[in-house]
Amino acid sequence: MTLTFKTIPSLAAAAVAFVVAFAVLTLVNRPSEDVSGERGASAPADGAPALSTQARISALEATLKSGGGRPETYAALGAALMQGLRETGDASLYARADLAFAEALERDPRSLEATVGAGTLALARHDFRAALQHGQHARRLAPASFAPFAVIVDAQVELGRYNAAEQTLQRMVDFKPGLASYARVSYFRELHGDLAGASAAMSLAASAAPAAGENRSYIQTLQGNLAFERGRLGAAASAYRAALSGFPRYAPADAGLARVQAARGHLEPAIERLRSVTRRLPLPEYVIALGEAELAAGLRADARRDFELVRAQQRLLGANGVNTDAEIAVFEAGHGDARRAVRLGRRGYAAAPSVRSSDALGWALTRAGRPAKGLTYARRALRLGSRDPLFLLHAGLAARAAGEPALARAYLNRALAANPRFSPLHAPAARRALRELR
Repeated sequence: MTLTFKTIPSLAAAAVAFVVAFAVLTLVNRPSEDVSGERGASAPADGAPALSTQARISALEATLKSGGGRPETYAALGAALMQGLRETGDASLYARADLAFAEALERDPRSLEATVGAGTLALARHDFRAALQHGQHARRLAPASFAPFAVIVDAQVELGRYNAAEQTLQRMVDFKPGLASYARVSYFRELHGDLAGASAAMSLAASAAPAAGENRSYIQTLQGNLAFERGRLGAAASAYRAALSGFPRYAPADAGLARVQAARGHLEPAIERLRSVTRRLPLPEYVIALGEAELAAGLRADARRDFELVRAQQRLLGANGVNTDAEIAVFEAGHGDARRAVRLGRRGYAAAPSVRSSDALGWALTRAGRPAKGLTYARRALRLGSRDPLFLLHAGLAARAAGEPALARAYLNRALAANPRFSPLHAPAARRALRELR
């Protein structure tokens, strides 16, 4: 039976997708249909082995150097560089992709491929307003094309325009139910707290995914994340291992296995696994996970060192045009300067008033000694029905500090309901807070 968005159970009253400090970097990873049109370098003839991402980039660059400077080739190079960013986290690829898409648009201002690519790059940099403009422009350029939908939906979601996003997503599913549509249906359900429905949609996305490669491993990792959020540790571990089988040393899946290990009480191997991940891909989300696991294990000096690396990586991302205000606000509120967290949180919320930025600003205000105001934003973070344990923990601690013990107990119990070991650092904090409230 073909899935339609309208028939998804509990959509209107549907926790949020797997969230670590830099969850929205998964926007880079959300699958979308290929619009490059440059099949020569990216999709070999039947029976030929697929090129690696780096080989594809090299082939496209060689074509350009030999005089094949068509806009389609530049757009395809931009798309390949974005894929490389997904796989390696190399921040220098942001600027290279930007140049490729800009060159394509210089040669053909009406290039659908380059316009969609520029929108995808804006999403990766967390410039959601620019992404929405690119997506809407792409729709005007090609009203019959499927490609712009993904950019528009993602931008609307991250800007907190959930009603508009639902309508766009419905049109996307009606237009072409497939990998890109199902993955976004899953994410939208998660935002509304419908984890069972999100898992069902992600299973459909997996059935539409390629037989092998990074895209399939990414979808399998998302399946593992959903199982973890539901407290199904065995299913989560199986999904992560399947992702690693298809794409060895795949950092998101390896980090997921570390979360499972920590949840099972195996903190030392979890830390070693996270150290291995951060050695080859020191993205802030993994470094924060490592630092928090080290804090939970009493390794405070190691955690301090790793948290300094988070700040260094944030500066590197900023130098490449990536806005991390909301993510760093949460990090600084928990592990650094609460006043800086409030400044960043306010800036992030003003740019994109989503549930994610609401949580960031609320937590920053709470940690800065303004829990009543923090609770106001924590409620906004939960307005869709999220079951994200960190959102609920932040709301519970804000309510406790604001003198609302009954509300605090309700939030903290909900934080622990699905997976009582969702974090080696934060789950014990929720339990301690509950004991103090009795």
